[in-house]
Amino acid sequence: MKLSEYARRHDIKYRAAWERFRKGRIPGAYRDEIGTIIVPDEPEGVNLNNAAIYARVSDPGKRLDQLPAQQKRMEDWAIANGYRIVASVGEVASGVNDRRRRLSALLKRDDWGTLIVEHKDRLTRFGFNWFLLFIEQQGRRIIVVNEASDDRSDLMQDLAAVRKLTGIDPVREVDADASEN
Repeated sequence: MKLSEYARRHDIKYRAAWERFRKGRIPGAYRDEIGTIIVPDEPEGVNLNNAAIYARVSDPGKRLDQLPAQQKRMEDWAIANGYRIVASVGEVASGVNDRRRRLSALLKRDDWGTLIVEHKDRLTRFGFNWFLLFIEQQGRRIIVVNEASDDRSDLMQDLAAVRKLTGIDPVREVDADASEN
């Protein structure tokens, strides 16, 4: 980060931060090739006890009953297991949609250490292990409360979303391939 950001984070004037740099009191700070003072980001401990809840349904018709119920189940589970809930987000979106505003905003927050979801597919239909890898790289974790899921109607909603996004009907493609043989 730049020295100005360091000053802002420490609630001091830029001149005071510059004096700290000049006297060598900012560990790891240096001048780059054009003279900008760079201060290494300070490691902030992630509190794994601070939990964020993420609930999702694909069908807008489930917004009023199933989404709040899913969110409440996860909040109750988190409290029963000793977590402090700092954020709870519910969203109506396809599991294959990578432009979910509420999930994106939640992932950008830095006040949680544990992300709690009911099923893997509530977070994403495909690529869950990528999420896990990136979250763990940040010193955080994901807890999936119910490992097994058999929600076929939600899967059908997501397949419809794939068809809409790609213009390809997976069912017709399979049927066409089968009829050729």
